Amino acid sequence: MALSDADVQKQIKHMMAFIEQEANEKAEEIDAKAEEEFNIEKGRLVQQQRLKIMEYYEKKEKQVELQKKIQSSNMLNQARLKVLKVREDHVRSLLDEARRRLGEVTKDQSRYADVLRTLVVQGLFQLMEPNVILKARQVDHNIVQSVLPRAVEEYKDKIGKDVVITLDTESFLPADACGGIELSALNGRIRRTQHLESRLELISAQLLPAVRTALFGRNANRKFTD
Repeated sequence: MALSDADVQKQIKHMMAFIEQEANEKAEEIDAKAEEEFNIEKGRLVQQQRLKIMEYYEKKEKQVELQKKIQSSNMLNQARLKVLKVREDHVRSLLDEARRRLGEVTKDQSRYADVLRTLVVQGLFQLMEPNVILKARQVDHNIVQSVLPRAVEEYKDKIGKDVVITLDTESFLPADACGGIELSALNGRIRRTQHLESRLELISAQLLPAVRTALFGRNANRKFTD
């Protein structure tokens, strides 16, 4: 039985409505899937950037902490250097005071004579030569001449050898020197300095650790004392 035009139009409308509904549902499904994928990708990108930002600020925080440690270490080192400088200045002032007082030894003629005699004998032991030239300050010549016989005798008693000491009357030690003597032999090829300043330098170098300990206490960071 043939369909009338009205029936055909009705079926066509029904089919169009079905297709339109299917298309709408499919579009909604595509939109929902696109929205889901968008949200997933957005979440992934947000998390990725979040991690990058966290990593960036963690690095910044570590850099700040490192800079603080470096700055603290530098300030501590500067403070230590200042303390060391003050201590060294104090030790040096004590040595300068010792040098100043060293010149006062020559004012006590009896005491200075014993010092000169000891210096002469020590110098002779180090040279071990039969002929020696002795140089002193011009102002000390008389006192040096007075101690030479006893110094030679003491040397002979301990070594068993004679020695001739010639006092240099043309060349002298500097007048501003604290005192002492200088011995030479073999035309000046060997020489022994027995200045009071040099002896003070030697003694101060040996006693410096003990002086520092006496003034500032024992250094807890020092493992060895020799």
